[in-house]
Amino acid sequence: MAIEDASDIDKLYEYGERLSEAKDKSQHVSDYEGIITAAKGSMKAKQLAAQLIPRFFKFFPSLTSKAYDAHCDLCEEEELGIRVQAIRGLPLLCKDTPENVSKIVDVLGQLLLAEENVERDAVHKALMSLLRQDPKASLTALFHHVEAGEERIREKVLNFIKDKVFPLKVEILKPQEQMERHITDLVKKSLQDVTGAEFKMFMDFLSSLSIFGASAPPERVQELVEIIEGQADLDAQFNVMDIDHIDRLISCLHMALPFFLRGASNAKFLNYLNKHIIPVFDKLPEERKLDLLKSLAECSPYTTPQDSRQLLPSVVQLLKKYMPRRKTGEETNFTYVECLLYTFHHLAHKTPNATNSLCGYKIVTGQPSDRLGEDFSDQYKDFTERLTNVEDLARGAMKKLTQGMAEHNKAMAAAKTDEAKGGIKIKKQNTTTGLRTCNNILAMTQPLHSKSPSFIGDKKISLSWKEAAKPSPSSTTASVGGKRTVPAANGSGVAATATKKGRGMGGVQSQLVNRALEGLSHGRSGARNRGWGGGRGRGRGYR
Repeated sequence: MAIEDASDIDKLYEYGERLSEAKDKSQHVSDYEGIITAAKGSMKAKQLAAQLIPRFFKFFPSLTSKAYDAHCDLCEEEELGIRVQAIRGLPLLCKDTPENVSKIVDVLGQLLLAEENVERDAVHKALMSLLRQDPKASLTALFHHVEAGEERIREKVLNFIKDKVFPLKVEILKPQEQMERHITDLVKKSLQDVTGAEFKMFMDFLSSLSIFGASAPPERVQELVEIIEGQADLDAQFNVMDIDHIDRLISCLHMALPFFLRGASNAKFLNYLNKHIIPVFDKLPEERKLDLLKSLAECSPYTTPQDSRQLLPSVVQLLKKYMPRRKTGEETNFTYVECLLYTFHHLAHKTPNATNSLCGYKIVTGQPSDRLGEDFSDQYKDFTERLTNVEDLARGAMKKLTQGMAEHNKAMAAAKTDEAKGGIKIKKQNTTTGLRTCNNILAMTQPLHSKSPSFIGDKKISLSWKEAAKPSPSSTTASVGGKRTVPAANGSGVAATATKKGRGMGGVQSQLVNRALEGLSHGRSGARNRGWGGGRGRGRGYR
């Protein structure tokens, strides 16, 4: 057997030497056929064939199919060395035959399942070589796995795109505008069925492209918002029991906020909230209410006068619910009030005379809708009584929080371990946020006592959770007195209903986003319905 192996190897070297020296290699078909046949021979013959098949591939178009099949078989050999050698040769099958790029990238995408580091590294390098040679065909083939591939392969391809392709977009996406548009279209097609993590990854990538950069026109920025709107499924009938849809809706609204700042319209989101969500606010899961109100508050400065007029009555109704006319013995959720007051100010600033009938204010704009001749004194009395009551409650909460801060400072001075100091530091952060919340409420209620108030339409008020430096764990609570305790990490400042899951203080619904956007590396079942939160759901496609 050893003699036969040596004979086979000698023949292979002969084939290779003749082909290398021949000026017209196409005249040596039998030599190349011999190399292809050797791919089914001994281990050494297979390894040498893995080098020679790609080297002379372009000279024998009539043997393309046989050579391709033989080489792919070598990529699946049991012997690691043969597989690695064959994988390294795959890009050579496309070097002078670019029409093969898509087919070879498709094969390499499947080979991303490789478990051996050296083999996986060879796959990565081969893919990067082809991406540089023909980015359009290569990306199209890769995204086919994302859009319709087997689950395990899809996950590996997504990780490769995230870790290897996206960071090198400037190098790979050339010509820039043409290729950025192409990959945007590929991403859109891939959003038929994604997890929150995958969607966030894709949106971060699209946002980083130059066609959507700082100088992009508003209609280009609106394109990103429309992608997010599609994923939020704003055309669907709302079901308050569909937790996955609620998670997705709030996360998408949060993702869209930076684009509203750049001039994109938030009308579709606000209309959906006004029509479907706010009317059933009480039925929402408790831990989602704060997420929604925070997003609404951050969205409100970018609302048009027309949308403000439509949304304002719903906001006033909610505001009255959480600003009772008199003390009831129940704890007030001050962050709910902060969110709603902030939203109220910004909406009312855009359409001030809409507050005439809602709150009894005498706002003169010169428009027929001023309704100044009607008597809305009862509305004014009701609204200002609520303002006075919430101010009293806020001052009382601030007094307790200030006392609590003094106790935290004493405890910090006495603490001896880093663990103890860390716990006290978290309590101090939560107390500070509570004080900011109450201060904001007082700053926003005081101008509203006038019969012709001035509404805050700028950003003089910094929302309490936007100032917090870092998120806090949900295990620590700060007592304010009354029937319920303050959830230390839900960003609610003071006296909010306790929730089962903590909420970071550093941004809108950060815990929700973190849960929705769990890492891509976790294994998933073969089911293609990828949810955003605890449940599983199907994203809306863009075909």
